[in-house]
Amino acid sequence: MVQAKIILSALPKVLKEVDIPGLGKKYQGKVRDYYILNSERIIITTDRQSAFDVILGCIPFKGAVLNQLAAFWFNKTKKIIPNHLISVPDPNVSLVKSCTGIPIEMIVRGYISGVTNTSIWGSYQKGERMIYGVKFPDGLRKNQKLRDPVITPTTHGGGKNGHDERLTRKEILERKLISPKLYKQMEETSLELFKFGSKLCAKQGLILVDTKYEFGLDENSNLMLMDEMHTPDSSRFWIEKTYKDRFAKGIEPENFDKEFLRLWYAQRGYKGDGNPPKMSKDLIVALAERYIAVYAKLTDKKFKLFKYPIEKRIEKNLRPIIKTYSK
Repeated sequence: MVQAKIILSALPKVLKEVDIPGLGKKYQGKVRDYYILNSERIIITTDRQSAFDVILGCIPFKGAVLNQLAAFWFNKTKKIIPNHLISVPDPNVSLVKSCTGIPIEMIVRGYISGVTNTSIWGSYQKGERMIYGVKFPDGLRKNQKLRDPVITPTTHGGGKNGHDERLTRKEILERKLISPKLYKQMEETSLELFKFGSKLCAKQGLILVDTKYEFGLDENSNLMLMDEMHTPDSSRFWIEKTYKDRFAKGIEPENFDKEFLRLWYAQRGYKGDGNPPKMSKDLIVALAERYIAVYAKLTDKKFKLFKYPIEKRIEKNLRPIIKTYSK
């Protein structure tokens, strides 16, 4: 109850965007604002909430959860592949190495599920068996574990109407989006990251259902992990202890991510086209609490709540970087 009150009191002051003087031109993604500083970038994770490739509103504390959880995973997986993280000067901010993004999102799926237009369950339900260039057997049920994880790549927001669009390995190579050698490295790395993430999640009583990885190339054309990983925005998590029983009964698994949000919209007939319904305050509180809880569950650390507004705090914590950059 106390946490819900704190979330509601923060709602009018959430971090919608940032404007920091002294850093030059600001760029914006779906939920992140960033500045380019020669070979480095300052990335500020806002509280903007996206789903279905649409900004739906803002969720208090969400930006800080995503930023700190991504840093947690980057530190855990740096032996598998280098990543772009340099430091976390503020709960909502990361200083990262600049790299050239690869316009392909590597989606790894351990289960057949989903409600979005790019999910594999929707296609399977319609009778498709060759999906994303991957052959699926007959007789699968929604939310069933796949024999082996599969990779279902998509464009990175560059498709029709700005939505991600499906790709296959064959299409990627035929269109020469990247070299066969690089794509193979991305495939192998994605599966290794997913295996590592699944093991850590299992220890915490969670199932890593599916996730996305984004890669870039550093100044020496070496592959580097970037953006975020294994967060409630980039991944789906289920509660492990109730999964088997709920699956046997045909009940949706207990989710621990923003699938809760997607299902709320899907129940109201919205899947990304047209004008989305407005988020209710109850939904906003439930989402904020979910983000905070998944952070604690995965890291074994209590999330530190803070007072809004936070723009001045961010600017203060960035002063040393701004000072260095302005010399």
